[in-house]
Amino acid sequence: MSEHVKEIDATSFESEVLAHDGPVAVDFYSTECAPCEALAPKYETAAEAYAGEVKLVKIFRQGSRALSDSLSVRSSPTVLFFRGGKEVGARLGGGIKRSELVAQLDALITPERAKAIHAAVKPVSTECDVLILGAGPAGITAGIYAAQAKLKTIMVDVGLGGGNVAITHQVSNFPGFPKPQPGWQLADHMIAQAKEAGVEPRFAAEITYANLREHVVVLDGYETIRAKKVIVATGSSPRPLNVKGEREYKGKGISYCATCDAKYYEGKHVAVIGGGNSAVEEALFITKFAARVTVIHQFAELTANKTAQEHAFANPKIDFLFRHEPREFLAENGKTVDAVVVEDLQTGERKKLPFDGVFVFVGMQPNLESFPAELELDKWGYVKADDEMRTSLPGVFAAGDVIAKKFRQVTTAVNDGTIAVMALTKELSA
Repeated sequence: MSEHVKEIDATSFESEVLAHDGPVAVDFYSTECAPCEALAPKYETAAEAYAGEVKLVKIFRQGSRALSDSLSVRSSPTVLFFRGGKEVGARLGGGIKRSELVAQLDALITPERAKAIHAAVKPVSTECDVLILGAGPAGITAGIYAAQAKLKTIMVDVGLGGGNVAITHQVSNFPGFPKPQPGWQLADHMIAQAKEAGVEPRFAAEITYANLREHVVVLDGYETIRAKKVIVATGSSPRPLNVKGEREYKGKGISYCATCDAKYYEGKHVAVIGGGNSAVEEALFITKFAARVTVIHQFAELTANKTAQEHAFANPKIDFLFRHEPREFLAENGKTVDAVVVEDLQTGERKKLPFDGVFVFVGMQPNLESFPAELELDKWGYVKADDEMRTSLPGVFAAGDVIAKKFRQVTTAVNDGTIAVMALTKELSA
């Protein structure tokens, strides 16, 4: 811990926080907590930068349960901000970005002092052998191989690592596990193995500048990383429908992650948009909570694998609306989605159907927002890579769901990450 961050507990909270003359930030953290680990270095550097202006302290949440409960702190990390003994500003939690923390600290002091602090912050420059952008199965595997080859390896992720595996209900086809594994648990094992091998993670990071041609990225507007080789393994994200109301109500009755949100629909009626593997498998998972699930699919038949279809058709909680597409999401209660306007693709007739929520599973799109026009892509926007994962840029490789290929599975991503590192290792030793 930095000399500028003080560890306190419930017995000293009154004197160190509530009775303190100046503003205070309090980080309630836990052990074995990935987002807490991701926040720690940002919190420490912020404490140094704001020394004399804002006091930053930490409290071990499990060791101060009564205090945590009294403040309604239910998860780790949770950062609270105080001025004059009163909580002010917005609480921060989960995968906290440096910019989010800085914005709240700035709000505690005058604009002039904040500006001076920003001007005084000295950027950090780091060099490494391999820079991996993305910490899903492809990136993690690449990191393990690279670190075990004694290459200095930095792995960057805008989230907390694990990729889509971390939000997958169960993974049943990964070698070495006879029984299905919760996705988050498999992701945790992978990340732990990478760290054990020597990979240096930068999680909940913001890529504020990237020049893949020069092998340079800037994180959080603060750390410049220069690498000999780069692996782009940023994966893919759920593809939006681009239907009226979707953007407005995302997170307000519209979800793209059943593992994340199905628990909020206990005893409710929800719609699932899509008919492929993800849609059907997630619909089955949602039935653990919802009383009824209606699958809305544009085709006359499901496109999911036969086993998933059989389970879905046999589930009494699931019904199907084929040859229909959503045209608008409505929130007539003024808060969350409570109805969907669908169109019959055969007749063109539209009708409004009541639902308590909607889950969208209509495919994925590559995560390449940070690298506009730098890499050669296929017509669907995925990165073109050869059989050794080389891209159109010298020294830049790509792996996993971000590349153009026929199949996207955890096992194929692991394969890609392995190949990329074996190829770049040869280049480094040539």
